[in-house]
Amino acid sequence: MEKPARIVVKVGTSVLTSGAPSLDLDRIADLARQIATLRRSGHQVLLVSSGAVAAGRARLPLDRARRDIPVKQMLAAIGQHLLMQTYDTAFAPHDITVAQTLLTRADLRDRQGYLNARNTLLGLVENGVLPIVNENDVVDAAEIHVGADNRLYGDNDNLAAMVANLVDAHLMVNLTNAGGLFTADPRLDPTATLIAEVARVDRGVERLAGGAGTDQGTGGMRTKIDAARLATASGIVAIIAPGSEPDVLPRIVAGEAIGTRFHPLVSRREARQRWILSALTSRAAVLVDPGAADAIRARGRSLLAAGVRAVHGRFDRGDPIAVLDPDGDRVDCGLANYAASDVDQIKGQHSQQIAARLGYVYGEEVIHRNNLVVLTVSGES
Repeated sequence: MEKPARIVVKVGTSVLTSGAPSLDLDRIADLARQIATLRRSGHQVLLVSSGAVAAGRARLPLDRARRDIPVKQMLAAIGQHLLMQTYDTAFAPHDITVAQTLLTRADLRDRQGYLNARNTLLGLVENGVLPIVNENDVVDAAEIHVGADNRLYGDNDNLAAMVANLVDAHLMVNLTNAGGLFTADPRLDPTATLIAEVARVDRGVERLAGGAGTDQGTGGMRTKIDAARLATASGIVAIIAPGSEPDVLPRIVAGEAIGTRFHPLVSRREARQRWILSALTSRAAVLVDPGAADAIRARGRSLLAAGVRAVHGRFDRGDPIAVLDPDGDRVDCGLANYAASDVDQIKGQHSQQIAARLGYVYGEEVIHRNNLVVLTVSGES
């Protein structure tokens, strides 16, 4: 790996607790030692950490069957400062100053918020401070939902990818108790084998990911795959690795094959494209017909209203959104010329009919080609 490299490390609750009800102080101390080793080698490191809810639950024991969003937000409020105190204590012997950074994905989808967060994080790492990033669960419930298995699925996985995208990282390492992507769920199938490398996150890879999370954490393998998709689309190497593996971080950075490595699809993107790609973690999208998908992929055309079949999620004019082909695969991301409610009214219509439908026109395109970032790489199927 080139030196110095900028590395984003994401650590999940199940790693930080070693599967117990509360934080594992020895595990956190060892994580701090590994990060200190990377920094002494000249690397810049940012840490995206879960664990606030687990820390809060240890301080205020509640019925563990209660997993609704208000309880999670309350426990996060109690546990966030406890988590930071734990990290401060763990990094102090290495003479590393830590900085709490609470973000929401909405902060990063706003262009001004994106730039402010980028300046702050880069300012911290360039001055030798270790940013410790967590999703601001106390105020943001938009990305927290309850799955069919009655588990909460907020996640710091996609936040980690957005941070890696934000700071133009070289590598994102997602430390988890799963240890990587397997051919089947190793908890249920003893014949499951580790997939060491993934060239591209496609629908087959998504099917392998499933959706289950862990008892302590909120993100399942699906969110880790989503995070790897964003990182690799931004030109960043993404690795899902076992957090319990000895010296896992220095060994990965030294080039050892541990866990599952996701190869970048492109060289690292320029800043404006990286911001547009933040839509990969959003539910906001438009579904287009085959002709529109081909025009974007093969000919670099704008997306017109005539090519839009359906609108998913909510977005405003100027927001980054994903564009899906008829199979549901992402074609690209772009900045919407119209809000979701407007696109829903003009979908399937010729551009000349926009004014009659809406009473105003922001342009002939739903997304102009200058505001599109195509995901398909030349030569790939």
